[in-house]
Amino acid sequence: MRTITATQASRGFSALLDAVEHGAEEIVIERDGRAVARMLPMTRHRASALIESIKRLPTADHDDDLGAVIDETRALLTTDEPWHA
Repeated sequence: MRTITATQASRGFSALLDAVEHGAEEIVIERDGRAVARMLPMTRHRASALIESIKRLPTADHDDDLGAVIDETRALLTTDEPWHA
């Protein structure tokens, strides 16, 4: 993780985006000596990971309404169509 000033960030913003986009770095931006922002790569999610997360949700630990929503969601799950992040 690299820490830079807001002035440095504004002067080299394109290079910062390149570094973050390629997953090389997480960057903290400071103003007046205190951290005010953090740049990090976006996480890409796949449909299969979402489906597995939903399948693991325990319906018994929730109220009846939420349990029903989880069950209905599970019934709709498919990987037939591509999902894009």
